Amino acid sequence: MKPAVHFVGFRGDEYWSAVAVWGAPHFIHMGNDTRMRREIHDDDTVIFANGCEARPSERNFSDTKERLP
Repeated sequence: MKPAVHFVGFRGDEYWSAVAVWGAPHFIHMGNDTRMRREIHDDDTVIFANGCEARPSERNFSDTKERLP
């Protein structure tokens, strides 16, 4: 299995800056939560936005944010 790139906590233009450096991510996580930590393998690269690595959450973030009509 090839190593994956994970983006964590990206909300705005910083996403495109990270894509310019690391390429498109294999996984996008809304935040640093227990689900994200379970999905990361030893050889994977994890890119955190805005220091969210310092604030691990005990609760899981929603996988999607959809706008209601």
